[in-house]
Amino acid sequence: MTKLKKNLLAAAVLVAALGVAFGSFLLFAPRDSASVTTEPAADARPVRDDSHRLTTPRRSELTVVEFLDFACEGCGAVHPTVERLRAEYGDRVTFVARYFPMPGHRNSTTAALAVEAAARQGRFEAMYGRLFATQKEWGEAKESKAGLFRTYAVGLGLDLAKYDAAVNAPATLERVEADQRDGLVLGVRGTPAFLVDGVKIQTPGTHEDFKALIDSRLAR
Repeated sequence: MTKLKKNLLAAAVLVAALGVAFGSFLLFAPRDSASVTTEPAADARPVRDDSHRLTTPRRSELTVVEFLDFACEGCGAVHPTVERLRAEYGDRVTFVARYFPMPGHRNSTTAALAVEAAARQGRFEAMYGRLFATQKEWGEAKESKAGLFRTYAVGLGLDLAKYDAAVNAPATLERVEADQRDGLVLGVRGTPAFLVDGVKIQTPGTHEDFKALIDSRLAR
């Protein structure tokens, strides 16, 4: 083997190794201000009793679950589509939001904790909507935005003592991690990730595509 071929082979091996290492970092690196457990759940489920349901039709014909990261630009981009679909199918389809904070954004877990703390006071959807509405203001920030999220809690009229206690409670982080552990087993590796009746799908590119997918499932 010539020296050139040896050098090319060595470079290829190095690139491959770096790719694997980088991929592992993206999935398993510590999140925000705390290290998030990423051990897969032993009994993963697309929806659990405590999952946050955005719609609760009397007779649900289909369940659409989104694993999301509030700092994820893709999640922000698809959020209006989810809202439109909720308005169109809320009486027939159960829409569920589950946490899946990813590395790469300083405030992914911080945002999830804020939303879960609001959920403890019955205001999940209000904080969920607020974070997506303001994502461009904080999503790429390198510093903690916990203080900003606390001002959102003020605006929502939350009991701040209870909110602060929930944000800092280990049980709140465990609730976020529980969603993530389910997601790992269900094939979630990035966000947004959607499951339709428990089966992971490729995220449709447009509202029309997503609507057509739901229509086809409802017609079965």
